[in-house]
Amino acid sequence: MNILANPRKVRGFEQHIRPIKVEKVSRRSMLKALGIAGGFVLAAPVMSRPAFASYQTGADKMPHGTVVDPRVFVAIAPDGIVTIVAHRAEMGTGVRTSLPLIVAEEMDADWSRVRVRQAHGDEVKYGNQDTDGSRSTRHYLMPMRQIGASARKMLEQAAAKRWGVPVTEVKAVNHEVVHEASGRKIGFGGLAADAAREPVPAIDSLKLKDPKTFRYLGKGEIGIVDLHDITTGKAGYGADIRLPGMKYAVIARPPVTGGKLVSFDSANAVKVSGVEKVMEVKGWPWPSKFQPLGGVAVIARNTGAAIKGRDALKVTWDDGANGKYDSAAYRTELEGAARKPGLIVRKEGDVDAALKSADKVIVGEYYLPHLAHVSMEPPAAVADVKGDKAEIWAPVQSPGGTREDVAKTLGIPEDNVTINVTLLGGGFGRKSKCDYALEAALLSKALNAPVKVQWTRDDDIQHDFLHTVSVERIEAGLDKNGKVIAWRHRSVAPSIASTFAAGTVHQAPFELGMGLIDNPFEIANLQCENPEAAAYTRIGWFRSVSNIPRAFAVQSMVGELAHAANRDQKEMLLELIGSPRIVDLSSVKDPWNYGEPYSSYPIDTARLRRVVELVADKGEWGRSVPKGRGLGIAVHRSFVSYIATIVEVAVDDKGKLTVPRVDTAIDCGTYVNPERIQSQIEGAAIMGLSLAKYGEITFKDGKVQQRNFDDFPLLRIDEAPLVTNVYIVPPGPDTPPSGVGEPGVPPFAPALINAIFTATGKRIRALPIGKQLET
Repeated sequence: MNILANPRKVRGFEQHIRPIKVEKVSRRSMLKALGIAGGFVLAAPVMSRPAFASYQTGADKMPHGTVVDPRVFVAIAPDGIVTIVAHRAEMGTGVRTSLPLIVAEEMDADWSRVRVRQAHGDEVKYGNQDTDGSRSTRHYLMPMRQIGASARKMLEQAAAKRWGVPVTEVKAVNHEVVHEASGRKIGFGGLAADAAREPVPAIDSLKLKDPKTFRYLGKGEIGIVDLHDITTGKAGYGADIRLPGMKYAVIARPPVTGGKLVSFDSANAVKVSGVEKVMEVKGWPWPSKFQPLGGVAVIARNTGAAIKGRDALKVTWDDGANGKYDSAAYRTELEGAARKPGLIVRKEGDVDAALKSADKVIVGEYYLPHLAHVSMEPPAAVADVKGDKAEIWAPVQSPGGTREDVAKTLGIPEDNVTINVTLLGGGFGRKSKCDYALEAALLSKALNAPVKVQWTRDDDIQHDFLHTVSVERIEAGLDKNGKVIAWRHRSVAPSIASTFAAGTVHQAPFELGMGLIDNPFEIANLQCENPEAAAYTRIGWFRSVSNIPRAFAVQSMVGELAHAANRDQKEMLLELIGSPRIVDLSSVKDPWNYGEPYSSYPIDTARLRRVVELVADKGEWGRSVPKGRGLGIAVHRSFVSYIATIVEVAVDDKGKLTVPRVDTAIDCGTYVNPERIQSQIEGAAIMGLSLAKYGEITFKDGKVQQRNFDDFPLLRIDEAPLVTNVYIVPPGPDTPPSGVGEPGVPPFAPALINAIFTATGKRIRALPIGKQLET
């Protein structure tokens, strides 16, 4: 532990170290006042077990693994204020609160006397900092507990030595260490200096708290530390950074991925008041990971002048090999590939023979277009490069990875790069890619001055690392009794791996493991195939990644099979899931399980069935609804969590679609803050509905055809689900934590589509819905 006298400040940006309080005003209370908030139900008491079972995660396989050291994460000031470092980025998931809260719980610290400090990007010091994959809590619940327990033990050892008593006679209680026998007590601040001199305890010597005694974890009573600043407009994001002498830049980038700058005329641009300079920005040959696309930068005294200067530029581009990319034609190409045999990635039984013998074969082709992230805050970064040292301020999901990439791009030692992480105004995977920070670093080096690079919404949409386009074809065979005896799923989509390596035509193992090869259905004859698909634009991680198209296809097909067999959707779904068991993936050559060991995180169909049954019970599956309304259900396992959703839709006689109610059950294992689980599921319902109704990026002549919210619309508040109910499955005694941020999205669209079919008899197989319901 360290002695911390004052909160740390950086130039132009004060870290958000404020008193932590439970705020009276919350997003939920405001929504309730408007009459549109949903309910929140715990299915049973939580955390009621004697101790956490030992379990393994994939944390150690991540770059730089984990660091368990209270001297790195905890500081205590003489006045007793405890400062805990948050080493992951905050973008709405609450991780900047949850991870420090775990430490505070194990220390037995008083949360009102805790402050949170955001870590720099430094994976040697803090361990892996990638805030993605819904793995922050599942990878760091136990390390954070151990850090807190270590700090507590060091405080107790210091007190025992001061009083000359055995350490077994003292105990940390609510920010003090007490000696019950004598009634003596001393606050954490009074022990800080002595505790800092104590050796860090060995992990196997730590005694973790009994979860029955938890004051904070699992209770849902702690608001996020940034809530007040966010709701009052005081929170600091990437776009808010100001440094003395800072220049402002926007960049004209090649409109086609892989395109190059031929020439530019800046005569009119430099005439714009406030514009100081126009210069070329280096680009890298595509594919090039997260390196800048290159282009022409306009440098000005403010962002508005820079934008006007860019508008006045005359630029000639060479569109290159991707200049003929047309998304409509490419869809036809993908559909053609899906109708032919592809690379077999999972095979059980004899699908061909079973389909031939089937009484009925149902075929569904499901299409999802490219999707843009459009987080509320477009990318922005500030860089100050002086000689062989660089300092960056940016909303990045991977501060450690950003540090590494900045060092490589500038050709300087990584130790000379400082990454200051601001709050993220949304991320969804886009801000895992640090191209905007690299642009700022390159310009700052060239200008020998601090530079802020600001992306506009048009930039954000037209130069995104898009979610992949996909065609999913499923052929299912039914016998005379309506039982599914055959299942063939072909998935055709450009891979994220194409962003890193040219010539990639098959999806990577991590993509195949998102709803394709990990199919949990108990079907004797099951085959999964992956035909080839080339990429013609930048593909990147997107909230839930390949689970979105896979869940859409698989769960839509369940609805189609239920209709074909004249069965109830829920009953057909449970029959397909089959008996409670651990799914055997031994036939899969390279199974992927979100980076987690299968022994800790198997595909457990009992848990999958449980969320279906829970949401059916709480969501009143089968309830009577008025004419023009319908219910749909879907379930999906992703990021090693299990989520089932029921959507109620209403479609009027003109085809207008509304969603009166959504019910979702989630089994995410052991959890920290149920309020954040509710928030994430509510957000997933809104995002899922928005993508299903409107989400589509199209290409013509290699160029993105959408530019802003007028042609890539997002869900408006009056279209949001009226009620969203969330039901959390309590963890079992040996259930490790799993993902929350992403798993809520995949089952929403198929539940919606199944509900639309129930309401209207119209089966939608291509998203977005758009005008398909209009009469």
